[in-house]
Amino acid sequence: MFKVLKFGGSSVADATATSRVLDIIAAEAREGRLIVVGSAISGCTDGLLAAAEGDRSGLPDLQKRHSDIIRRLFTGAERQAASDEIRRLFEEMSAAPDDEKVTYGELFSTRILERKLAAEGFRTKWLDSRSLIICDDLEETRRRIRKAVEDPSVDIFVAPGFIASTREGKVTTLGRGGSDYSAALYAAAAGADALRKWTDVPGMMTADRRKVPAARTIPSLSYSDAETLALRGAKVLYAPAVRPAMEAGIPIHIVNTFCPSDPGTVISAVPSTGAAEWLGVSAREHTIYLTCSRAAGRSSEIRAAAERLESVLRAEGIAPKEIRCTERGVEADVKESVETAALIAIHRDFFETAPVDTIDLFIAGAGAVGKALIDLIGRSRETLEKRTGKALRILGIADSRHFAINLAGIRPEEAGKIPGTSPGMTEGGNFTEEVIRVAPKGAVFVDCTDSIDLYRSYTALMEAGLHIVSSNRRSLAVPFVEYAAMKAAALQNGVSFRYETTVGAALPILESISRGANSCDEVLSIEAVVSCTLNQILGEYTPGGVSFAKLLRKAQESGLTEPDPRQDLDGKDALRKILILGREAGIPLEESDVEVTPLIPEPLDHLDLESFYKALEGMEPLFAKAFEKAAAQGCRRRFVASIERDPSARTGYRACIRVTDVGNSHPAYQLRGTENAIIVQSSFHPYPLVIQGAGEGALQAASSILNDILK
Repeated sequence: MFKVLKFGGSSVADATATSRVLDIIAAEAREGRLIVVGSAISGCTDGLLAAAEGDRSGLPDLQKRHSDIIRRLFTGAERQAASDEIRRLFEEMSAAPDDEKVTYGELFSTRILERKLAAEGFRTKWLDSRSLIICDDLEETRRRIRKAVEDPSVDIFVAPGFIASTREGKVTTLGRGGSDYSAALYAAAAGADALRKWTDVPGMMTADRRKVPAARTIPSLSYSDAETLALRGAKVLYAPAVRPAMEAGIPIHIVNTFCPSDPGTVISAVPSTGAAEWLGVSAREHTIYLTCSRAAGRSSEIRAAAERLESVLRAEGIAPKEIRCTERGVEADVKESVETAALIAIHRDFFETAPVDTIDLFIAGAGAVGKALIDLIGRSRETLEKRTGKALRILGIADSRHFAINLAGIRPEEAGKIPGTSPGMTEGGNFTEEVIRVAPKGAVFVDCTDSIDLYRSYTALMEAGLHIVSSNRRSLAVPFVEYAAMKAAALQNGVSFRYETTVGAALPILESISRGANSCDEVLSIEAVVSCTLNQILGEYTPGGVSFAKLLRKAQESGLTEPDPRQDLDGKDALRKILILGREAGIPLEESDVEVTPLIPEPLDHLDLESFYKALEGMEPLFAKAFEKAAAQGCRRRFVASIERDPSARTGYRACIRVTDVGNSHPAYQLRGTENAIIVQSSFHPYPLVIQGAGEGALQAASSILNDILK
């Protein structure tokens, strides 16, 4: 039985490359008889075509390249004999009809290869493919090849690829890439066990790596899939070569001459590797082909891929002329100038997986925000991995009474069942202490609670190597010395401490202010309309309509207020936010630095909640009068927390919180519902920075927390 080895032009480009080929042949010959099919050395065919068209300027260099190979491979009489033969063949080529000149390249290379193998002691025989392969009579071709390789005294037959004859005896070629077809014909006719194509790439790939450097090898392909890829522009294999091998059941193994240990690609009757996936992206005459396996081609998946492909191209600024769905995938016509960019973009989206870093999470808090975060992690897993190269893994969860830790990971759908029903939940105990004991270094502790004392564990968590992400504004509105200690602990331990969500939910308020402070842009003033509860009530209130007290009760029942709504009315929630804002701007504010004017004119903290609402109802005339006065002046009422430069103040800034009547030129005038707005004046910028948007919502907050985690 035979094994057929086919070597491309780059494999025999010079003496060094040819020596490598000789080593491969010697190793293969130890396992059985061989038929070696060779191409012309790289660049030779183009030179001969030019000569046929009248440009013979490249022939001297071409002859010299062959002579150099001989000079390095042979010595003595063998060198002289090989040189004489190549000189004679060049003379024949020069005298040959123009349409036959191109057929000599394979003669040059294979005669050198056969002579060298014989010189190395192998029993060899050179076969003239011009007399064996009849391009328009395959049956006669098989008969002639079988007869030619019957000689049992030969170990290695060497034959030129690419060339053949017609029935009439006219020398011709099998087309560009035809040496692959020659090798397949030899393999099928000789009943070979295998056909190995040795080339300069590590197999058939998901794209042409000369255009797409990230292209990867496809380990195995069915005959049909390999043929389709070849027809669609995958130049590693000449498409007609597949059919003879497939009909004879001979596997084709594409291997890298320059790295023989690479596994390459095996083409056989076995379905392609990853048959449910896309095989590759290629281009031919400015049409991009995204090809799927024949076994996997389903119309619904192909239609979805077409939409995805169009989205990918348009994101790159490429407008395809036309996109078509076919049985074997998606076709997109593009301009020649953007063909390579289109290939790279499609390959990146369909075939490249960014290295995935795992971020381990311990989540404290099972309220609306905590549950929204867990749900968001579960729903966005694939998107996050694809866009960011990061995978989020929940290792611990806790509410006020229970916690669960599983270092193998807790599925988001299980974590979302808290409190109390998730497998492994523990009642009682100290969640943070257990996290410190078992957490991998670099994990993230996420505080989604409204605890007044959880922040006391932050430093210990940081010292254990955990990053902190917090949406708990109570943890940041602590005495400044404790706030500063937490910031210092983060720096000292090389961990992150992020809390963007504590003011403005998903709005990038704190990051914008801290960037200015870090770049020495001095803050002149900050106005913050950040009480979602009072924004909504003040926006809905109309004198003579639903009373202020009833609007407040409605907000409480919908979960918009603090558990005790008086904390919203007396400005405590806004106070926490203005402290955080000021500190982020580099101002060491304390509670005592902020003058707070409550919305209601007298304290009602001593009353129970029902008595409070009754007393508030009695103040309705005061609310109505104030609103009527503001409306008469063309103003709207807003609950504003402000910081303004004042050299006489302890910190250099004066801070206050009160209801303010704002005119229609003020950014807060147009606020609706629970929107927040921050207006920042700074020394470097003549116009204020205005950040406005939704300031309330569990999903918005969860999204902002997720951004902090990913940073």
